[in-house]
Amino acid sequence: MQLALMTEPQLGMTYDTLLDLARFAESAGLDAFARSDHYSFSDIDRPHATDALATLAGLARETSRIELVVLVSPVTFRHPAVIAKMAATIDEMSKGRFALGIGTGWMELEHQIFGIPFFDQPERFARMEEALTYLHHAFGRREGAFQGTYYSLEAAEVLPRPANLRIIIGGSGERRTPRLAGTYADEYNFVFRPAADMALRIERARDAAKRAGRDPDKLAISVMTPVITGENQADYERTLARIAAADPWQRTAEELATRYRDRGLPIGTATEVRNTVSALADLGVSRLYVQHFGPYERDLLGEMFGVLQG
Repeated sequence: MQLALMTEPQLGMTYDTLLDLARFAESAGLDAFARSDHYSFSDIDRPHATDALATLAGLARETSRIELVVLVSPVTFRHPAVIAKMAATIDEMSKGRFALGIGTGWMELEHQIFGIPFFDQPERFARMEEALTYLHHAFGRREGAFQGTYYSLEAAEVLPRPANLRIIIGGSGERRTPRLAGTYADEYNFVFRPAADMALRIERARDAAKRAGRDPDKLAISVMTPVITGENQADYERTLARIAAADPWQRTAEELATRYRDRGLPIGTATEVRNTVSALADLGVSRLYVQHFGPYERDLLGEMFGVLQG
């Protein structure tokens, strides 16, 4: 199972904090470092975040091995021409270590705050599919011009052209998102869910890949989830208390544990968490994005990822 650290900078993280975490992820032997793309948050009074793509461009020059991932960028934020140019530039700056995550966007509040149009869900999905088609043409995956309802691209060689840039599609949609992932993406990402739900989404994405003439086995599957663990019960309880003390929503340790256990998330001793991760692998999941809300302390992160790597 590949492991990645997933960060949520809209909670108030600076670039220096992200740089320290990216360096930790690289030194700890993780496969990827990821960050969200939000301009604000829905229920916490922290209205601003650093720009996701600008941040990852900086990290591209500060790291040397780890994959850098935006998970995911709302198609509402940027015209696909801007996405294509920025993605190709970061790919060049990182020497092929950037992965572009695309989603429809879901948080209406951040659009209202910054005056960004927020379309209804059917239009957001339509725009997303057109943007994905546009990117396939811009990156040379498809030839010729593209003319859609919202976007168009003349038949031209768009440079720089990334050699190995991966496209990730992430989201909670039950039908359209798996279809788009199977049709356009190199990786399909979703948040942790009951096993039957995850299996159905994976099946739908792979069926879509077959219909698109693609090899479904080449579609990587990833899951994003918080993890709270320790080698034994005492270590787990200490980790839980530290995470609860820094929780942005001010939940107690008991409230966090109850919420996570009720959802079946990877929480508990090393044995419990490894069993949960093993079950994900059995479903076909090949990468785990560990979503961490703080505290951003290397010893705590090192202990938790040590359990997962063990």
